[in-house]
Amino acid sequence: MSTEDILVKTKLGEYLVKKGLLYTESDEWVKVQDDAIVFGITDYAQKKLKYIVNVELPEPGTSVNAGEPIVTLESVKSVADAYSPCSGEVLEINEDLYDNPDLINKDPYGAGWLVKIKPIEPIDKSKFLDPETYAERIKSKEG
Repeated sequence: MSTEDILVKTKLGEYLVKKGLLYTESDEWVKVQDDAIVFGITDYAQKKLKYIVNVELPEPGTSVNAGEPIVTLESVKSVADAYSPCSGEVLEINEDLYDNPDLINKDPYGAGWLVKIKPIEPIDKSKFLDPETYAERIKSKEG
């Protein structure tokens, strides 16, 4: 963990929030890379799901709409969706997750990324939460 990152301590656990990323209300992180975005689920989300055993990813070339589910995550506890942070086209998926879905648990902000998307229009960063705001959101949910 970098000293730049935020460790959110609550009564129910500790959660890592990485600086330099944007966050959604539905617990995805977003990283803008040139003319594309990469996204995954947050440390908070993966800890809530527990051990992830299966992932369903969209096909490259698929058109996606902001706010719609595009990834299904199956854990020993439940099934959850991850939502597209923008409208656009799927450029790339993390195929390593098919054989190793637990990469999401081990490294949600790195090797556990989900999908790379080419947005239809430039990303409006004001539609996302900054790391500090997301950390406060976790604290308010967890107490």
